[in-house]
Amino acid sequence: MKLPGLALPDLAMDMPRPGLASFRRRILIRGVFLLLALATLAFAVLLLQDEKERSYRNYQQGFRRTQADVLTRLRQPAGQLALMNAGGSRSLTPLRPLVLPYPSLDIDDPGKALQAADVAGCSVTYPDDSALCVAVGSNGYTGGFLYLVGAFAAGELAGRQDRELDLQAVHHARIRLEMRGELRTWVAVFERLSLRGEPLVRGRLAAFTSNHDGSLGDHSRPVGAFRGWVWQSAVCSSGGEPPDCPRRVSYAMRLPVEAFREALGAQRPQWPPADLDRIRVQVQMLPPGGGKPLFDSNAPGAVASASLQDLQRTLQPGEVLTITRGEAQPVAVLKASDDGADRSSPAIVRLIDRLPVAAQLPAVTARETIATPLGSYEVRLTGDARGIDRGLGVIATRMSWYVAAMLAAIGLAWVVVEVGLIRGIAVLTRRAAAVSRNVQRDATGDVGIGPLDVSDLRGKDELGILAGGLADLLQRVKSDVQREQLRAQRERDMLQAVGHEILSPLQSLMVLHPDAGDPAHRYVQRMQHAVQVLYGQASPGEALAAAQLELAPLDLDAFLREVAANAQFAGIEDVQYVPRGTPVTVRADAFPLEDVVTHILRNAQRHRTPGTPITLTLATGEDSATIGIHNSGPPIPEALLERIFDYGMSDADASGAPGRRGQGLFVARTYMAKMGGTVRALNRDGGVLLELAFPLER
Repeated sequence: MKLPGLALPDLAMDMPRPGLASFRRRILIRGVFLLLALATLAFAVLLLQDEKERSYRNYQQGFRRTQADVLTRLRQPAGQLALMNAGGSRSLTPLRPLVLPYPSLDIDDPGKALQAADVAGCSVTYPDDSALCVAVGSNGYTGGFLYLVGAFAAGELAGRQDRELDLQAVHHARIRLEMRGELRTWVAVFERLSLRGEPLVRGRLAAFTSNHDGSLGDHSRPVGAFRGWVWQSAVCSSGGEPPDCPRRVSYAMRLPVEAFREALGAQRPQWPPADLDRIRVQVQMLPPGGGKPLFDSNAPGAVASASLQDLQRTLQPGEVLTITRGEAQPVAVLKASDDGADRSSPAIVRLIDRLPVAAQLPAVTARETIATPLGSYEVRLTGDARGIDRGLGVIATRMSWYVAAMLAAIGLAWVVVEVGLIRGIAVLTRRAAAVSRNVQRDATGDVGIGPLDVSDLRGKDELGILAGGLADLLQRVKSDVQREQLRAQRERDMLQAVGHEILSPLQSLMVLHPDAGDPAHRYVQRMQHAVQVLYGQASPGEALAAAQLELAPLDLDAFLREVAANAQFAGIEDVQYVPRGTPVTVRADAFPLEDVVTHILRNAQRHRTPGTPITLTLATGEDSATIGIHNSGPPIPEALLERIFDYGMSDADASGAPGRRGQGLFVARTYMAKMGGTVRALNRDGGVLLELAFPLER
C-alpha cells in the first residue's frame, strides 16, 4: 500500500558478493559435523587401544587363573572321569560304558551310589529330566561289574508277588549289552520291600537272563551276583496327588559281566578292557504289560556327560591346552574357542596389531601332572598374547557396525542440514543482503526498499515460513515507513506551530513580571526554556535528547531552600527542608534541575498520605552529594522500581485514570543523565524515597 504524496520506489536488486564473514556459521556447522565424525573415530580407536592395553596388562594374571581353574577341574572326580575317558567315542545311542574315577560303587548303599555318579558327572541326561550313568570301576579286581545308576519319573511302582515272573503285572527293567559280536539281554524285576502306607516306595531288582526280545523263557535263570535297588520319592514331580501322579524313581544296579571276569583271569590282564569303547548298552524301564517304555536310554535329545571339551570354554584367546599320557600321542588338544573369527575384519585386526602398548608379552607355558587311577596325565597350557588381538578383532568388528551407524547418522544429519537448511538460508541471506544494500537514504530521510522475491523458498517448513514472513514483513515495513514519515512530518509541523503560539504570550508575561526576584518571573523563564527545547522537534524524547544544558557551579543547599519556599506557587503544599547552612556545590543547570525536582514533587504529592509532608534532604559523601525527596504513602511494587522512569509509564496504567502521559520521571532521568547525575527510587520508612546523586564540584 502506498500513501498519497509519499512513495517509496522499488529498487532494482543488486546482488552483492558476500564476504568471508557471512560464511562463518556455515563453516562452523560443517566443521562441527567433521569434528564430530573424527571424534567418533578417535574415541573408538582410543577405546580399542585402552582395551588392548588393559588386556595385555591382565594377560599373565588371567593365564594363571585359567591354569588354576583347569587343574582344579581335572583333579575333581568329574575332571578325572573326562581324563580317563578322553579317547573314547561320544556316541550316545546306544550308550557306551565309562571308566569311573572310583574302584567300584557301593550298590548296597543306593544313596552313596547315586551321589558318586552325580559327583563324577557320568550321567547322560534326557529332555524329560531322566538320567543314566553306565560305567565300570577303575579297578577290575573289585569284580568286573557294569554299574547302571539313573533316575526317571513314573507312577506308583508295582512289584511282583510270591516270586512270580509274570511281566504283565510288574514294573521291570530290560538291559541289553552288545560286545564282541554278541548280544546279551537281562530282565530285572521290581520287588517292593516297603510296607503299605509308607510315603516312600523302596524295593530291589531281581535280574534274570532273558531272550533277545526281553521275554523270560523256560531257560531263564537268576543272576546271582546282580544287585539292584529302587526307591521312589513321595513327592509328585508335577501336578496331581500320590500315588497316581508321576514321582521320581532312582535306581542303582550292579551287573556282572562274564567277559570282564574272563579278561581279568588272563595271563596279562588289562583293565579297563581295550574294547570298552566298542561296548554298547541299552536300558529300558517298562511298565506292567510291557507297553511304551517309561525310560529308554536310546531316546533322542540326550545330553552327554562331562568331557574334556567342557574345558575349552575356560580358555582365553591364544591359549592351547594339551593333555598327554606318557609318551603316547596327546589325548586331547584344546584351543580357545574361535567362534566368530571368520567375522573379524582383517583391516581391524591389522589396526589392533599396530596399536602401541606399554609392553609386549612373550608366549608363556605351564606344565602340571594329574594322577588318576589309570595313571598320570601331563597337562600343558600355552598362551600367546597375540591371541588377544584376534579376540579383540572379533569384538571390534562387531562394534564397528555401531561406529559405522553413528558415522552414517552424522553424515545423514549433515546432508539434511546442508540441503534442507543451509542451502535455503544461503539463498535467503543473499537476497536479504541485496535488500539491505539497496535501502537508500537521501537528504530528506526518505527510504528506498527493494523487493524481496522468495517465491521459490515459500513452503510449509520452517525456512519457507521464515522466508514468507520476511517478505510479508518487508512489505509491511515499506507501508509503515511511509505512514511514519507522514505522521512525523505532521507532528513536526504541529509542534512548530504550537511552540510559535506559546512563545508570544510568554513574551508578554515576561514584560508583566520584569523583576528577577518575583517568583512568577522565574516560572515564566522555565516555561520559555521548555518551549525552546521542544520547538522544532518531532517528539518529546527527541527534544530532550537534543536539548543542550549549560552546566555551572550550583549550591544545592540554597537551591533546595528556594525550591521548598516556592513549591506552594506550583500548587505543592507542605514541602519541608532543613538547610545545612554550608554550601554544597555541584555542576548543574538550575532550570532543568528545578524541572526535575518539580516533576518528582508532583508525583510525591499525588501519592502521599493526606496530611503528611514531603521532606527534602541533602547528604554529602566523600565525592558526591545526594538529594532525597521522601513522601509517606503506598510503596512502589519491586518490579516497577526501574520501569517508572520509562517514557509513557505512569500510575494511570494501574488506576485507569486518563490525562497523564508518564513523562515527568522520564524527563527527570534524562536531565539528570545530561548533568552527570543519577536518579533512583526506593521504598523507605513507610513511603517512597527518590534520590538524586551528583558528583561534588572540586
